Amino acid sequence: MKRFYKEATVRAVSGGWQVFLDDRGIKTQGGRPQVTPTEALAAALSTEWAAQGEEIDPARFAMRDMADFAIDVVAPDRGKAIDGLLRYAETDTLCYRAEAGEPLAGRQTELWEPLLKAAEARWDVHFERIDGIIHRPQPVATLARLRAVLEPRDDFVLSALTTLASLAASLTVALAATGPDADAEKLWAAANLEEDWQAELWGQDDEAVALRNRRFTTFATAMNFARLSEAS
Repeated sequence: MKRFYKEATVRAVSGGWQVFLDDRGIKTQGGRPQVTPTEALAAALSTEWAAQGEEIDPARFAMRDMADFAIDVVAPDRGKAIDGLLRYAETDTLCYRAEAGEPLAGRQTELWEPLLKAAEARWDVHFERIDGIIHRPQPVATLARLRAVLEPRDDFVLSALTTLASLAASLTVALAATGPDADAEKLWAAANLEEDWQAELWGQDDEAVALRNRRFTTFATAMNFARLSEAS
């Protein structure tokens, strides 16, 4: 599709802020007005539109896609969205370890245990650690507490968490990524520990490295999306 507008601007509207392409307010892919909770987030969405060239590239709309998901998917059924996030807690990658004594288990303990312990201390929960790949349910009380943690979060933050959790295969990592002092590279290293371990053993594949980098860019963008959604 060719670019059909000259400029992208942000305006205050009922309920928040909205991007306007010339004089036309942006709508979601579901046809709803794309109104954001903060001016900062709307400005970031505007930047995506302004950065487009003569041909519009849909792949360069990561934030727009997360905003649409918040409005079209999360808002109409927050319970379903939270259920989806809790599935990443039930099978959290950080809880599944190599057999005790294996070198990989040591690396997992080094990178993953601080994240799990921080989450346990912050929310007063307990995560079951599992040696091997056989599924073991997480405590009912842990999942109930995590639901209580998620329920107050804004629709836009829940959207960002969905992206983060799906990339990391971990709700623990996703929640840590929305913290005020979150380090994107350290969290991404934790999320990709096993892939990086295999690369160290067998060498790096250029295509795999490129994919890892693209996924990291999306991960970092989702972190920024969450931060901007709650900006004062």
